[in-house]
Amino acid sequence: MTIPGQLAPSPRLLLGPGPSDAHPRVLTAMTTPLLGHLDPQFLDIMAETAEMLRQVYVTKNRLTIPISATGTAGMETCLVNLVEPGDKVVVGSIGYFGNRMIEIAERCRADLTTLKAEWGQTIDLNVLRETLQRVRPKVVGLVHAETSTGALQDIEAAGKLCKEFDALLIADCITSLGCTPLKVDEWGIDAAFSCSQKGLGCPPGLSPVTFSDRAVAALKARKSKVQSWYFDLSLIESYWGGDRAYHHTGPISMVYALREGLRIVLEEGLENRWARHLKNHLALKAGLEALGLKYTANPANQLPQLNAVRIPDGVDDLACRKRMLNEFGIEIGGGLGDFKGKAWRIGLMGVNSKPSSVFLVLAALETVLAGAGVKITPGAGVAAA
Repeated sequence: MTIPGQLAPSPRLLLGPGPSDAHPRVLTAMTTPLLGHLDPQFLDIMAETAEMLRQVYVTKNRLTIPISATGTAGMETCLVNLVEPGDKVVVGSIGYFGNRMIEIAERCRADLTTLKAEWGQTIDLNVLRETLQRVRPKVVGLVHAETSTGALQDIEAAGKLCKEFDALLIADCITSLGCTPLKVDEWGIDAAFSCSQKGLGCPPGLSPVTFSDRAVAALKARKSKVQSWYFDLSLIESYWGGDRAYHHTGPISMVYALREGLRIVLEEGLENRWARHLKNHLALKAGLEALGLKYTANPANQLPQLNAVRIPDGVDDLACRKRMLNEFGIEIGGGLGDFKGKAWRIGLMGVNSKPSSVFLVLAALETVLAGAGVKITPGAGVAAA
């Protein structure tokens, strides 16, 4: 039997839809010696992490914790805790991850109404209002930042509508937290979930969720048990709350990582962080358009941290992305669902939202596109940026 050598992967600049590169301080924090997951010192670290999460979510919600699993676990946590069989649920899908929310709601055996927009567009708020008035749902699920299309849904306006019709709003904030404005309390979001590996600059492995008092009341009023034991927040809350009751062995090093990632976010300041992501997006957008690339999302609703652009006719998606990776060490994402083979997704999230990332990816893309036969003015992308 041959024993593999020590890990030595080639350096990469991760400019896809996630994961993004982890901040060096986060990686250093992960080398901190382990503690027991019920050690009093670690319990203090958990409390610090939860409090910083509240600040980044801009909420006072007591139930704000990281789920010990990746981002989709946060989606599942919100739905399985708030939806019982037969509950009326409305889910808006503007892309791949809205469809995933629909799939989970179906598995919860919800009485489901779906709203679907063309990929690259967002849910029309007038249509949402009419649907809420007609269906009177218990829960509404919407994607704030649709990673598959680069579209940004107006969650603030949706939150006002849900409050008007007494519906609980679940928001998918996987790609928005730490990148673009998100104010849970002010916007009337009742349950939100995200991930550790994008705007927070950490490795994958945790999914921060937050529940409003209304959502917690709905959880406590359930007539049936939550269908998932592991994601039952009434149990997990006891582990993260004052009781510190054993539920599972927490991922110690990942909590260290998240704590440091949140410290970095708060040191920079949310407003400054949101402005940085927007500034670098505008530079990248100018460069991509100078290369002749067109965005998949409506210009009025484009994400600053995830730039989805259409692949020029006749250009081989996989061959170009392989060349980006092998020759330049840059990862960009391919399309999903309706955009598979038709779009590239370029992320500028967390530590990777910086001018050097913009210039490097534009220079590499110019070379790759020219090699694929696309007519480009040399240097146009970088000059425009």
